[in-house]
Amino acid sequence: MSKNENGFKLSEIQKIFPQASARKVISNLLDKGYINVQQKLKDRYIPKYENVIFLENGFETNEELQELLNGLDRAPKQQNIILQYLHLAETQDIVFQKELLKKSSSTSTQLKTLIQKGVLRIERMGTDRVHFSKNEFPADISLSEDQERALKEVNESFKNKKTVLLKGVTGSGKTHIYFRLIEEALANNKQVLYLLPEIALTAQIIKRLQAKFGEQIGIYHSRFGNQERVEIWQKTLKGECKIVLGARSSLLLPFQNLGLIIIDEEHDTSFKQAEPSPRYNARDTAMVLAQKMKANVILGSATPSVISYFNTSQKKYDLVELNERYGEGKMPKVEIIDLKKAYDNKEMRGLFSERLLTEMKKSLEDRKQIILFQNRRGYSPFLLCQSCGFVPNCEHCDVSLTYHKQTDKLHCHYCGTVYPYIVVCPTCNSNQVSTKSFGTEKIEEEIMREFPNARVARFDWDALKQKNKFKELITAFENRQIDILVGTQMVVKGLDFEHVNLVGVLSADSLLSFPDYRVNERVFQLLEQVSGRAGRKDDKGQVLIQTHRADHPIIKLVQQHDYEQFYKLEEQHRHDFVYPPFVKLIRLTIKHKDKSRTFDAAMALVTTLSKMTNIHLIGPAEPPVARIRNQYLQEILIKLPKSRVAITEVKNNIYQAVNELTSLKNNSGVRVILDVDP
Repeated sequence: MSKNENGFKLSEIQKIFPQASARKVISNLLDKGYINVQQKLKDRYIPKYENVIFLENGFETNEELQELLNGLDRAPKQQNIILQYLHLAETQDIVFQKELLKKSSSTSTQLKTLIQKGVLRIERMGTDRVHFSKNEFPADISLSEDQERALKEVNESFKNKKTVLLKGVTGSGKTHIYFRLIEEALANNKQVLYLLPEIALTAQIIKRLQAKFGEQIGIYHSRFGNQERVEIWQKTLKGECKIVLGARSSLLLPFQNLGLIIIDEEHDTSFKQAEPSPRYNARDTAMVLAQKMKANVILGSATPSVISYFNTSQKKYDLVELNERYGEGKMPKVEIIDLKKAYDNKEMRGLFSERLLTEMKKSLEDRKQIILFQNRRGYSPFLLCQSCGFVPNCEHCDVSLTYHKQTDKLHCHYCGTVYPYIVVCPTCNSNQVSTKSFGTEKIEEEIMREFPNARVARFDWDALKQKNKFKELITAFENRQIDILVGTQMVVKGLDFEHVNLVGVLSADSLLSFPDYRVNERVFQLLEQVSGRAGRKDDKGQVLIQTHRADHPIIKLVQQHDYEQFYKLEEQHRHDFVYPPFVKLIRLTIKHKDKSRTFDAAMALVTTLSKMTNIHLIGPAEPPVARIRNQYLQEILIKLPKSRVAITEVKNNIYQAVNELTSLKNNSGVRVILDVDP
């Protein structure tokens, strides 16, 4: 192998050292100054070209078109191509050859005949990978008196403050307010960033945005490929994308003249990037971006995060409220079903109480739709041997395996490893191995048994793995092609279905037992949000929550739709136990493949950090899942004052302590992950 003018590639050097680590050799040579390394960026973006069909001149008027179609009476296939072309041209700006042939069920030969006759022409054009049809929905929305008042208050607040929290009950029409604000921003030649926590939400909102603002919109999220995202990046940089709708990563686009940031469902935990680095909260990062670009920010939610609501009490944000549902919609009635009593009175059929089944039957008879919520995917969260108590765990993680009936396999939801289903217990050779608890797959199966004629679909991560599957499911549910939708928390986040009059929560207990100081906040938000899917239009919806803890105060507050009382209780608890928003949190996660080394490194780090003043250390301690991907974990939680000076000092001390720890030879391989506001 000979050196070329650009030096050697890493792949070429790796062939020279088949038994050794090429990277280690290169590192040693770099340290000695014998070589240098250069990186070369390669543009992998490839423009997309497609055949586009145009109608030739001379067929613009209705009379000319009618004469053309009459002349093709003896060529029905060609006539159908023209009719399908005219239909597509009404709904989109560009008619692609591939789409036209598919819609008309024609061949390229039949299309070629029309081209030879001078009726159509074909051009090879560079096209966008993401494009939208023309208006499909009414663009004009009249605001209610309550919305007009809220819009006026928001604009008044923007004169003095840059951030406004719009707290509106579910179904109050917060989106209508957003649209008016977008109109005002565009009128001032400003760009708009519309942030949503879940990709699935873009499927609904994009229809309304595109109906109102046309091709000025760009969508940016992880389900798009690199080529599609490059196109949106370039359009944002050039200012062609006036409105960007996306998940948290859309914050990183190169906006040139950003005037407004909308953060819908601002309370949602999906705005926080947990893995991989950088670990940022899109809501908080948006505040920094807005400050740099002198843009306004509106936070919207029916159940604001405790931190955001606290900021309104501290006059950091302005608060604007919408307390009425838009139109004739009323807040749904929430009924609590005590599972203890239901089991004692033999009022359970499988996973469902008799009360829930009765209401489901009534909704189906009334041709209404139903949403069932269970925050666990798969068929069963774990298997259990009835003889010895053995539970199958992942080989790489300290977590039980979830059974998925669709694949007939056991899945680890942490590392993704898949195992065969266990029939015989490997510990005692008993065949008494059975599934325990339930997930969305099992609910779907039991519904089909109870209501064999109902059209049922699942809305969870497993069902939505395909690129456009979430859009297909939402569209089918909107078009009433699905009667019962079973979903995880993905189904509760801001989706608007006008024919849903019943929402069932199969088990609220799994939510209440999550080991986190925000558990009450998460439960209230999830249950209130899922309740909000019912009764969005004329009907007064109904929500049935099945739980073994019917007397839990959070469940009672959800029943009353009482956010204010929830906030007062939660704020007091956070104050008493010294948690945000009264302090700042930093979590350190120590990882290593050796358990004892992980613990020793964590203890050494705590010893160093304990010398700092004005902080409170908790740990080290094992997290609920103490091993993931063969890495043992220890966590240290740091509470510190909400002072910029204190935070900067503590961060510097942490970086120094971590560098000292990992530089020691016996700590080789130890990783320390810092997460601010975990």
